[in-house]
Amino acid sequence: LSGEELMHAGGFMLIGFITNTIIGCISYLVLKNFAKLRQIDAATVAGYYGSDSAGTFVTCKGVLDGKKGLDPSYNYAAYMPVMLAVMEIPGCLVALMIVSSLRKKGMDPRGNMPGEPGYDPRPLPDSLAEEVGHGADHGGHGGGHSSGRHGATETNGEKRFNSFISLELLHEVFLNPGLFLLFGGIIIGFVSQLQGSKVTQEDDKLFVQLFQGALCLFLLEMGMTACKRLRDLKTAGWRFVFFALVGPNIFATIGMFVAHGYGMLLGHQFDIGTYVLFAVLCGAASYIAVPAVQRLAIPEASPTLPLAASLGVTFSYNVTMGIPVYIEIAKQITNLLPIAGHVVETVAPLT
Repeated sequence: LSGEELMHAGGFMLIGFITNTIIGCISYLVLKNFAKLRQIDAATVAGYYGSDSAGTFVTCKGVLDGKKGLDPSYNYAAYMPVMLAVMEIPGCLVALMIVSSLRKKGMDPRGNMPGEPGYDPRPLPDSLAEEVGHGADHGGHGGGHSSGRHGATETNGEKRFNSFISLELLHEVFLNPGLFLLFGGIIIGFVSQLQGSKVTQEDDKLFVQLFQGALCLFLLEMGMTACKRLRDLKTAGWRFVFFALVGPNIFATIGMFVAHGYGMLLGHQFDIGTYVLFAVLCGAASYIAVPAVQRLAIPEASPTLPLAASLGVTFSYNVTMGIPVYIEIAKQITNLLPIAGHVVETVAPLT
């Protein structure tokens, strides 16, 4: 990347981090007041939506790669995969901060707040801990194995501390396997680039040509997993399903306006693909990184509701209908609000 592109990327990462943080906070308020979830479940699901989805991102990238060969307007900035890594973190932090606040306000060991059905401040008996951990749902009492103390949980004899600043938790947030692979891939690309253009050529057999086939198999497996999660929506209610279906469109559109505003500030017109990938990062929900953080730090929350929404509804919508919708919205934004000094090329409708 050139020096100018590096500056654009740095600013874009900061804006993306802030945008996903705001999306997580908005999601919490909507889920708590509109979907009527328990506060801890609303905070956990909000964390999923304040993060992003690598699966949705690579699917969108595959769509754009197929289109940009016919129309260069579908190109995207080379640093967008780094955005994927950076924008995964805010959701984890939002969920952890809200849950930490709930614990200070008197949340019981089952995850219920004062005034919520089933609230019981007494420590959870060990004989019932496993039952509660496996029986959580939208109308239930909790979602994890709790020792009755808000500072730690006990699982298979191993004590895990839920402190917001514990080393184990910070490791899970900032160096979980997903982020580790993303940043590791960036390092591999950097080292490969130093070895010459032959290593990073467009028709590279390992990193480019195999991508489409691997993506097809990945989506097939994710589709089967998503179908299994759909049954969990029975306990959630229509408001929760409505949020999981409509929310991505709103968040993605907000993201595109934010990206366009940043482009106006720079006096630089981004390619359509950059808008769409940023929209996907804002409109998608995590189903890998945040669940790991939830298992470690928020055991009281429902283990089924967040994945039912993020994987069963939002992921399925985004990879089928969402991406084409976001492409059309991006074209409308760039056509209606052109950046001075830049000619906006007409992009053919996606077919």
